[in-house]
Amino acid sequence: MTTAPKIPALNIGSHDLPVSPALDAFMGTRWAATPLPADDRVAGYEVMPARRARLAAAFPGERLIVPAGQLKVRSNDCDYRFRPHSAYAWLTGLTGEEQVGHVLVVEPSGEPVLYLRPRSPRGGGSPYGSEFYRDRRYGEFWVGRRADLGEAAQLTGLRTEHLDDLEKLLTGHQPATRVLTGVDPVLDAATGRPRAEDTDRDTRLAAVLAELRLVKDAWEIEQLQHSVDLTVAGFADVVRALPTALRHARGERWLEGTFNQRARAEGNGTGYETIVASGAHACVLHWIRNDGALDPSKLLLLDAGVETDTLYTADITRTLPLGGTFSPVQRQVYELVLAAQDAGIATLRPGASFRDFHRAAMRVIAGGLADWGVLRISAEEALHQDSGLFRRYTLCSTGHMLGLDVHDCAKARAETYLDGVLEEGQVLTVEPGLYLQPDDETLPLELRGLGVRVEDDLVITADGARLMSGALPRSVAAIEEWMGTLLG
Repeated sequence: MTTAPKIPALNIGSHDLPVSPALDAFMGTRWAATPLPADDRVAGYEVMPARRARLAAAFPGERLIVPAGQLKVRSNDCDYRFRPHSAYAWLTGLTGEEQVGHVLVVEPSGEPVLYLRPRSPRGGGSPYGSEFYRDRRYGEFWVGRRADLGEAAQLTGLRTEHLDDLEKLLTGHQPATRVLTGVDPVLDAATGRPRAEDTDRDTRLAAVLAELRLVKDAWEIEQLQHSVDLTVAGFADVVRALPTALRHARGERWLEGTFNQRARAEGNGTGYETIVASGAHACVLHWIRNDGALDPSKLLLLDAGVETDTLYTADITRTLPLGGTFSPVQRQVYELVLAAQDAGIATLRPGASFRDFHRAAMRVIAGGLADWGVLRISAEEALHQDSGLFRRYTLCSTGHMLGLDVHDCAKARAETYLDGVLEEGQVLTVEPGLYLQPDDETLPLELRGLGVRVEDDLVITADGARLMSGALPRSVAAIEEWMGTLLG
């Protein structure tokens, strides 16, 4: 006895027009073949097999399941733009919006298999025959073309299977299995996650997937440098847009749009929500409302990064004088933060503790605050673990790993990352800041409402670190000259 194929439910809006049998039949006829070019490959095709082999070697004899993720509703029947999970992208090279619901399975033998929703046929009696023009979430006429099974195999070098077959794979007796959980609720439900007995196993998979990405290969460093270069161009766009933005009631948003245009035109978009913080808004660490006006007597804190089509992102911050030149007090604060960044960068080398650059930067910050009389105790006292009073003015840490995620490798165990040592090929940010709140009565009036951060991206080399974002000026004089040149 055979079972009829399960007809997938179409994602059809309640206001869609009905489709007659005649129209459905007509829609299924006379379509020309449109195969992908035979030489198409994912970017980084050559480096992907070694990544998958390293993952399989970490868990011999086990099944490993890494999903791309599912769509998330933004409003009613509108979804957020989809981006596949970074671990999935790192293992497959597939980075597009059409990867919704797809799953990479590494079998106990070590063979990787990609389960995907292939391009649906057009008519011909298939249960998927009307998806291409009727399904708002997955139909080709609505959201664009997907690869078929053969094309996906060609693109990735992976064995490919229909996503519908994943349910059968997960039925019956199962080998030891680990799942990257919290990414795809459909998959979590199908595998019975979370179960108490699986929690530790799955957490270990997430940690290893992060730790395998801590050291970047040469191809990844090229992608990150490309992202940095695009971001530098976006910062220049913002400066050129200042005259118009200064006249706009929500100048911050004008500048946000200016940078984001560069990111979407030349990359996949931004790697995170762009921070455009003028005046006291710069004292809000993750200010993304960006709804303020611009005052030429104030500073602008711009924290932004272009995400490449391969999903690697830069993360750069500059604090700029909106009028083109720093006032004496703005210069005072800026130069302290820059000195702290210089001190942090000077510690970067293979074998150094990851926390060394933060400690070095904070010694400079605490010393400056004490010299200004802001701290009523010595810098040494403020830096003591039992005190930390200097942190009132600089709450966050001084940097993080960078890669496919802006805060990359966050699931790595502390001993391999936060409490670990630096290695050649790691890419990170160094970003000290001072956030002098406008209502802070411990501060003299002239310092209140000033927020300054200087952030750069660096790659650890054999004998130190290379400043990837060095094309953007950092010193007061260089920033003023750069802005003057761009503004004419």
